[in-house]
Amino acid sequence: MNANVIPVPRASRMVPRQGPLPADRTGRIVARPASFPVIAMAASVGGLEALSVILGGLPADFPAAIVIVMHVAPEHKSLLAEILNYRTHLHVREARTGDHLVPAGVFVAPPNHHLFVVKGDRLKLSPADSEKVHHARPSAEPLFASVAKLYQRKAIAVVLTGGDGDGSTGVQLIKQAGGTVIAQDRPTSQDFSMPESSINTGDVDFILPLKAIAPKLIMLAGAGGETTNPRRTPWGRSRRRQLKETLC
Repeated sequence: MNANVIPVPRASRMVPRQGPLPADRTGRIVARPASFPVIAMAASVGGLEALSVILGGLPADFPAAIVIVMHVAPEHKSLLAEILNYRTHLHVREARTGDHLVPAGVFVAPPNHHLFVVKGDRLKLSPADSEKVHHARPSAEPLFASVAKLYQRKAIAVVLTGGDGDGSTGVQLIKQAGGTVIAQDRPTSQDFSMPESSINTGDVDFILPLKAIAPKLIMLAGAGGETTNPRRTPWGRSRRRQLKETLC
């Protein structure tokens, strides 16, 4: 087996979900079906800014779930979900095995775990000692592969700024299944290596500047609603230092 490919696990024993996850800040679950029920995103260097811009541009009633893999330092507790939660109308949380995907819910892979979507629209984490892919854990490849297998033509993958070629194999699986792939363009990427590797496969449908990605997702998913003034919080000097240590 290729060392850079991790098999998609079967949906087996799941940890029960620990309480409900509201789809938006009012707790409403959006019943309207999405054209694409799940959007998988991957980022690395510069990913915090990119994800903040995209999630901040999506409405509170966004009809799809979003699952995110970002390369983070494994020796620190990740604050990525906490930060993003203050920069969007959507509800952001760190993913856990057994989480059920809901519209307007955003799930972020924790450090040292690959993240998969499995049968029943649920999430599954790999063991913390599982094999790295592209020198990363979490990696985009297992996530994209699982989304391609489960959702096929209704799968969307978004490859954002970052180093190495993570996600390039997964986007080919997305396209083979009939799904849609978006990549961030060179001028707006802090590191163009990840998007470029995916673009070079010939399987990217849209190469977009960062600020154009959220409108494209809204169009594809069939969403509408308010996108302005997400709630934010000030970050003190010590907190910013901790974030710098946490995020690659």
